Amino acid sequence: MTTMQSGLEGAVFVPSLTWGNDQVTLTFAWGDDSPVSCVAVDVLGQETTRLYELPFAEVLTVDSGHRPASGRLAHTEHGARMRYFDHRVDEIDGAHTLVIRQRSGDVETQIILTARPGVAAVTSRIAVTNVGINALVLRSVASWVAGFTDPHHQGDALAGWNRVTGVSDWLGEGRWTRTPLRGPDFVSLAEHLTGHNPRGSYSAVSTGTWSTGHHLPTGIISSSSAGLAVAWQIEHNGAWRWEIGEDTDGGYLALSGPTDADSGWTRVLSPAESFTSVPVAVAFAADEERVVHALTDHRRASRRAHIDNAAMSVVFNDYMNTLDGDPTTEKLLPLIEAAAQVGAEVFCIDAGWYDNSGHWWDTVGEWTPSTTRFPGGLSEVIDAIHRAGMVPGLWLEPEVIGVRSPLAEKLPAEAFLQRNGQRIAEHDRYHLDMRHPAARAHLDDVIDRLMAEYRLGFIKMDYNINPGPGTDHAADSVGDGLLGHNRAVLAWLDGVLDRYPELIIENCSSGAMRMDYAMLSRLAMQSTSDQQDFRLYPAIAASAPLSMVPEQAASWAYPQPEMDAEASAFCLVTGLLGRFYVSGHLNRMTPLQRGQVAAAISVAKDLRKDIASSYPSWPLGLPSWDDTWLSLGLHVPAGELVSVWRRGGQDSVSLSFPHLVGNDVEVTPVFPLDLPAWHTEWSAETGTLHVRATGMSIAARTFRLSVRPPEVDTGVSTRSH
Repeated sequence: MTTMQSGLEGAVFVPSLTWGNDQVTLTFAWGDDSPVSCVAVDVLGQETTRLYELPFAEVLTVDSGHRPASGRLAHTEHGARMRYFDHRVDEIDGAHTLVIRQRSGDVETQIILTARPGVAAVTSRIAVTNVGINALVLRSVASWVAGFTDPHHQGDALAGWNRVTGVSDWLGEGRWTRTPLRGPDFVSLAEHLTGHNPRGSYSAVSTGTWSTGHHLPTGIISSSSAGLAVAWQIEHNGAWRWEIGEDTDGGYLALSGPTDADSGWTRVLSPAESFTSVPVAVAFAADEERVVHALTDHRRASRRAHIDNAAMSVVFNDYMNTLDGDPTTEKLLPLIEAAAQVGAEVFCIDAGWYDNSGHWWDTVGEWTPSTTRFPGGLSEVIDAIHRAGMVPGLWLEPEVIGVRSPLAEKLPAEAFLQRNGQRIAEHDRYHLDMRHPAARAHLDDVIDRLMAEYRLGFIKMDYNINPGPGTDHAADSVGDGLLGHNRAVLAWLDGVLDRYPELIIENCSSGAMRMDYAMLSRLAMQSTSDQQDFRLYPAIAASAPLSMVPEQAASWAYPQPEMDAEASAFCLVTGLLGRFYVSGHLNRMTPLQRGQVAAAISVAKDLRKDIASSYPSWPLGLPSWDDTWLSLGLHVPAGELVSVWRRGGQDSVSLSFPHLVGNDVEVTPVFPLDLPAWHTEWSAETGTLHVRATGMSIAARTFRLSVRPPEVDTGVSTRSH
C-alpha cells in the first residue's frame, strides 16, 4: 500500500509517503531543505509509532565526511545534503517494492525497499550512482539508518530500551544476552550543552569471510513501554557493521556491509557507475517474541524454493564423535546398514574420503576419491547407500586449495585471493577467488563430475579458514575485492542449485562461523556447531532459531553405545526440534540402543510438518551457557512443542507460556517414551508448566502441549462407569 500526503508542521510544508504491506507500513518524510527520513512505523493491530528522524541514506565519501566528525555510519555530509528527486512503487509476485531517488551534488542514491505479503519486515538496500564528471570514492554506504525512539518522548529517550545481541565462537555458537541500552554503553553525556550530537555508538563488526565468527549480524531492540520491538539481520556472507547510536533527540539503528574504517573497503565510482549496498532485513512487532516471529516469517518468505525446505530429510553423517574424518569401506558399510535400519534418509560421507596419505588437510582441492581407503572404489560404498534406500552425500570444502595440492600450481595465480602479488595462505590452505573464471570452472567441474559419477543428493559444504580482510588484486581496495568474491560465491551457489534443483546443500563453517542469511537463504540446512560435548550442546541448539528458521537448524544428535539410556536420550532430544542430524557408532549399539535412535527418528519425521511452520519461544528465557536447565519451545498449531534439558541443579523447573494463559492444556510426552516419566503440572491461570525430573541429573525430555477445546454444555448428563 502507498499513500502520498502532506501536512503543516508549524509553517513548514512536509511531503510524506506511507508504504508497506498488510502487516507493516513505514512513513517517510522530506522537505526542500531536508533529506528523506523514516518518521513512523505502523504494525498491524498497534498504534502508530513516531520515530526519531535522521537521514535514511547515509553515504560516506573521501571528499565529504561526517558532520560532526565521528566514526559512525550516520551523520554523513552527503546524508544531510540529500534531497528528494522522485520515487516509484512496483508489485512483483505479490511483493511490494519502493524506490526513492535523492541527490546530493554529484551523488545520487536510491533507497530500495521490499515488503513481502504477510510479513512484518522490510528488506533494504541503497544504490549509489556517480552523476558527476569526476571519480567518486566511497568509504561506506549504510543499507538502513532509522530512529527507533519516539521524538516526542518525555525525559530519557533510551530509558526502558533493551538490546538482545549475540556472539559466537567455534564450539560456542549463539550466546545471546539482553542488556539495557541506558547504562555503561550509553551513559548520560549532557551533550545538549554543546549543541552537537554525540560521536560514538555501540557497534558490532565482522571482517573477513567468517560472517558469524564472533559478533552476530542479527539483533533486537525493544521497549515494553513504547510497545515496539525492532529486529534486524544483515544478509551478507562477508564483512559487515551494525550500530546503535544515541543523539540528543533520540536513538537510531544503522546497518551496513563492509566499510573503510572496519574492513578496508573503498570503492571508486567512475562517472555514471553505480554501487549497491548489501541487503538487510528489519522486522517490527509489539514485543521481542513477536518480532522474532516476524523475522522468522521473513526468513521463510525469502528462502530459495527447495523441496527439502519442508521435507527436512533425516541425515546421518559419519563424522561427529564417530569416524572423525577417517572413513574407509570397512568402517562405512556397517554404519550404512545400521543407519538405514534406524530410518535415516540421507547418508553423508564426511571428511577424508579423498585422502590417500593419512594427512589430507594441506592437500585438498582435487576432490578425487582415495584408492587406499576404498580398495573397491568409492562407488562400492555409494552403491551400498543407494541399495539401502538412502540418498548419498559427500563432504566438500570447495573454496580452498591445500598448499601441497597439485592444483595450487595448476590454477593461475589470479584464481586465488592475493595481497601485494602473493597468494594468501591460512592454516596451510590457499583461498580461491570466486571472481575468477578459472576458480569457478574448477568447482563446477568438481560438482558436475561428482554428481554424474555418484548420483549425489547431498553435499556438506564446509569452510574452515578465514582469509582476512580481502584481496587487492583487480580491486579498488582489499575490502572491495572481498565483497566481489563474496558475491561471486553466492552466484556460484545459485548456479549449482539451478543445475541441480533437488540437491540438498548443508551450510557448515567450522560449525557455524558463516551462518548469515545470504548463505541460509540459499541452502537447505545449517550445522549449528562442531561441539563434541553432548552436555554443552543444548545451549547452542536452544538459541539457534534466533539466527535461522527452526527447520534449518541441524544440531548434532550423536548417541554412543557407551552411553546409558538417559545420556543417549539427552543427545537425541538436542536435535529433535530442528533438522534431525544423526551421528554415532550405530553399528556397535545393542538392538535396544538402536531402537531408541529409531524411535527418535520416527518422532522427528512425525514432527517435521509442525516444525516447518513453527515459531520459536524460550520458556526459560534466553539460554545461557552455564544454565542448569534449558528449554526451547516451538509454537505449533493448537499448542506448543517444548524440549527441556536438565544439566544438574534442582530437580524441578517452571516454564512460562504466556500465550497459553487461560487455556486448558494437555501435556503429553513426545520423546523418550521408554524412560521414567517426568512429572508435569499445568497452571492455566499463569500459563506455567511445572516440571519435575526423575532419576539422572543429566537428562532431557520433549513434550507436546495441546490446547483442549472448551467444553460445550449440551444439557445432557453423562455418567461413566
